[in-house]
Amino acid sequence: MSVLGKIERHLRKTGQKPTRFGREVANDPRLVFDLREGRVMGRCLASRIEAFLESAQ
Repeated sequence: MSVLGKIERHLRKTGQKPTRFGREVANDPRLVFDLREGRVMGRCLASRIEAFLESAQ
């Protein structure tokens, strides 16, 4: 599953708003919206998101 898919699943599961997720993970409230529009993230950001999602389980 893609990182965006994992984010979407997390948002549905927790009810967390996309802007809050972006702020917590990357200090970027537009993160999820930009990813949905095709933004390509670097390895560092992808790793940080993966770690956040792992710790949230």
